[in-house]
Amino acid sequence: MEELFFGKAKPDLAPSAPPPPSACDAEKKDYVLRELSKLYTKTFRPIEEATKFDVFYSSLLNEAEFRTPPMVLLVGPYSVGKTTFIEYLLGRKFPGQRVGPEPTTDRFVAVMYGEDERTIPGNALTVAPNSPFRALQREGNAFLSRFEGSLCGSPLLEHVSLIDTPGVLSGEKQRVARHYDFDVVVQWFAERVDLIVLLFDPFKLDISDELMQVIKGFRGHEDKVRVVLNKADRVSQQQLMRVYGALMWSLGRVLDTPEVCRVYVGSFHDEELREPDTAPLLAAEMGDLLADLRDLPHQSATRRVNELVKRARLLKAHCYLLDHLREQMPAVYGFEKKKKELLESMPAQFRTVCRARGLSPGDFPDLQKFISIAKEVDFSQFPRVSGARMRKGRAMADLEKTLNEAIPALMEYLPRGKAPNPDATPVNPDEVTVEKS
Repeated sequence: MEELFFGKAKPDLAPSAPPPPSACDAEKKDYVLRELSKLYTKTFRPIEEATKFDVFYSSLLNEAEFRTPPMVLLVGPYSVGKTTFIEYLLGRKFPGQRVGPEPTTDRFVAVMYGEDERTIPGNALTVAPNSPFRALQREGNAFLSRFEGSLCGSPLLEHVSLIDTPGVLSGEKQRVARHYDFDVVVQWFAERVDLIVLLFDPFKLDISDELMQVIKGFRGHEDKVRVVLNKADRVSQQQLMRVYGALMWSLGRVLDTPEVCRVYVGSFHDEELREPDTAPLLAAEMGDLLADLRDLPHQSATRRVNELVKRARLLKAHCYLLDHLREQMPAVYGFEKKKKELLESMPAQFRTVCRARGLSPGDFPDLQKFISIAKEVDFSQFPRVSGARMRKGRAMADLEKTLNEAIPALMEYLPRGKAPNPDATPVNPDEVTVEKS
């Protein structure tokens, strides 16, 4: 992990020789991630810089974001067991850990592998040359003073990093007491992590307006979300059924999907399970979730490809949208009047670009968010697809070629199937220890 942060070598953008067919999955995965980083730097990033992609959507990527181990984001109300969940996975405590019934984790903590166990302040963590968190500098000191890295020698962290978050509070404490935009920071992490674990417990089932806003920020990343009902051994079997139904009802009001989400039921702590009637069920559910987590390193290259293609499709729609808006602007005067007309008719402008370019409506950005940002931008400065900043159309041609040829070619080297983990010790429901009453 340290070499990702402090390495300063300039990346070589020339294509590497592909691994032989006899190469192991780890070699093939490294090759795919290395080539993805080169494709992004050479083809996508110049277009993002020209079109101010980071202003409208998400910060630009760096090489470390392709090479870093898979990340898991833990989100939920305070004291539902997020930090204890991490301790359960690691089998030990980690530097900077704080646990208690009150809101004890008052900061974002990136728990990563490091032989020299220590905590790293947020400013130092984000200023390192190849840090995957470098883009968080723009959130300012108010956030960086509430962000830190925790280097821990647990073997698990060689394969996956864990992001602990402050509990989502209710009312003014969430909106005002925190002097940074909590929702924006969580959304930044949601875009980059491989898995989002949304935790509840039987005694905190109500989804506040503040938590609802956080969950809505996961839009477009629903496939990453795993809902966990933690501390389930603290209620009886009958109570658990009622609690489960109440949680499903609450989630149905928030998650904008036609399918019913999977809720994992368990008790992630190092104590014996308290309720013998539900112990086999909890053990089986916990085993399923841990199997998902164990598979993350094997599937990380596939997820990186998926996220980059998703980003590229949004970038393509963004380019054509800016090109269309620029074409509507007058040549000499009346800029503000025309800009106001375009903003008021933005839904129609989206539909026009969608039909004219043969794009999917699902590739377009959120309408209201785009309008709110576009109000502050000069439309006459938007780059034309055929203009000099877009290399007279060659930039978009390269983007299409990368999407249609280069990335599909890389997918031939993606690992197939699930990799067995010889070090894994799955939970066996028949061997569960239950606390004797």
